[in-house]
Amino acid sequence: MSRGGVLLGALAGVAVGALIGILFAPDKGSATRKKIIDKGEDYVDNLKEKINGILHDGIKRGEKVRETAA
Repeated sequence: MSRGGVLLGALAGVAVGALIGILFAPDKGSATRKKIIDKGEDYVDNLKEKINGILHDGIKRGEKVRETAA
């Protein structure tokens, strides 16, 4: 399994666990929805950072291959 797949699986597990924990917490519905939205935004931001890092690494490797080929 690739490193990205493992990372994505771990992030999905954490997200599901957090969502279940929030849903079973004794809060008002509006407070629970806000918590879910806030957590979701945090996970999306983290995922974007990780994807950008992977893309950056791929670009750097591509440049090295191009330089070696030239």
